Amino acid sequence: MAELSDAPGRQLAALDLGSNSFHLIVVHENNGHVQVVDKYKEMVRLGEGLTDDGDLNPDVERRALDCLERLGERMRGMHPDNVRVVGTSALRRAKNAGDFLARAEACLGHEVEVISGREEARLIYLGVSHSLEDSRDTRLVVDIGGGSTELILGRHFQALDMESLHMGCVSMSNTWFAGGVITARAFNSAVDAARQELEPVGRQFRRDKWDMAIGASGTVVAIEQITGLDSNDGVITAPALKELCKRVAAAPHVDALDLPGLANERRPVFAGGLAILKGVFDELGIKAMHTSGGALREGLIQDLLGRVHQHDIRTTTVANLKERYHIDSRHAHRVRELVIALHAQVAGAWNLVEADHAMLLRWAADLHEIGMDISHSQYHKHGGYLLQHMDMPGFSTLDQERLSCLVRAHRRKMPVELFENRPEWLRLAVLLRLAVVLRRSRQGQHLPHIEVSAAPDALTIRLPRSWLNKHPLTRLDLEQEAGYLKAAQITLVMDELD
Repeated sequence: MAELSDAPGRQLAALDLGSNSFHLIVVHENNGHVQVVDKYKEMVRLGEGLTDDGDLNPDVERRALDCLERLGERMRGMHPDNVRVVGTSALRRAKNAGDFLARAEACLGHEVEVISGREEARLIYLGVSHSLEDSRDTRLVVDIGGGSTELILGRHFQALDMESLHMGCVSMSNTWFAGGVITARAFNSAVDAARQELEPVGRQFRRDKWDMAIGASGTVVAIEQITGLDSNDGVITAPALKELCKRVAAAPHVDALDLPGLANERRPVFAGGLAILKGVFDELGIKAMHTSGGALREGLIQDLLGRVHQHDIRTTTVANLKERYHIDSRHAHRVRELVIALHAQVAGAWNLVEADHAMLLRWAADLHEIGMDISHSQYHKHGGYLLQHMDMPGFSTLDQERLSCLVRAHRRKMPVELFENRPEWLRLAVLLRLAVVLRRSRQGQHLPHIEVSAAPDALTIRLPRSWLNKHPLTRLDLEQEAGYLKAAQITLVMDELD
């Protein structure tokens, strides 16, 4: 493959830390044209390393980190804005995920985001839709991963309805085919278990809701390769799937599966994935399913391209929330402009120089009053809860946690427990609080030039004495704020200028 590092444009990388496999894709992008430079896949089976207590098994964790050491060599030196690394079902469920993520980030040199099931579904649809010719059809996309199965209805490049179900080829295989042993009874029970999981969403994704069914990722692609050896048309039909299920259910063990096209590395989890797909066909009335080469990692690349070219879905999400929760946009805009101005003055001194810091402040300012639509009383707490628990397309769980903390902490007593070992989050919260205090009147009044400077545990604000004398409530608010910040061991100094 030709070396592209000196070509104009940029390299982008996406890494999917799935419950079964880790997938890396590196592309070269130039003016919207994307060329794949490198692909790498390794079956790590992170999901099978979850103990009964919900912790990652040390041996599986070591296997995963060894893989990430190798991948880190390929990604090292790439700009953080051009890389996305996401964890899915296994890392959503692992109780000790925080320890693993810290080690993973050290291996890769890049941050790892754990994304929600619905965000995973949105990104999968984005990857699938960009791998197909655009059409007016409503598409049902099914992605069977190691620890979860995503169902998405969408049209063009927009996901319309999404669900993430708690079943995957690894978890299903561990439950019904432990040790690789297969029986007809166990296989039928696995199909029934899949249908039971699908039952609550069956009406949502029933046959009359879509025009075409598309399957993505390893399980579905492997099944198509086996059932379609003669036709080679990229379609799984219901009769072919039924026949394959009979053959697998009749095998005594995964090692005895005589299926041309089945990779040895997929054998341990194949029966579980096949049972899920059979349950999906039966429950949703699917007669034929096309397959797609696009999946989560390709969706991550498309999402990165949106961010690179100023079409960040997160900005759209924030705008939609402002409208949905009837936020006073003019007031939010005034707070946002002020907090960004304050941030610019202290970014260096407070080590708030990453692009994410400014973006988080913008979003937090836009949404700091989101809780008012529930109740004015304790609205900062309502807002923090909403932002932590609602579906927010484009946002990782860490993004939402950061945003939730800033909104929760923007007024009244400082909830210092939220910021333990998170000094950067605390400093962002202090800047947002200060902007909210200074814009408390909501009248859009003219503010004088405000100077701020920072030391590690102190912030100094300089305002004209004449202006403060005309605005005694603001002076009182700032004095009260100084008292609140003492709990966070930050000294707020008000310097009155002549």
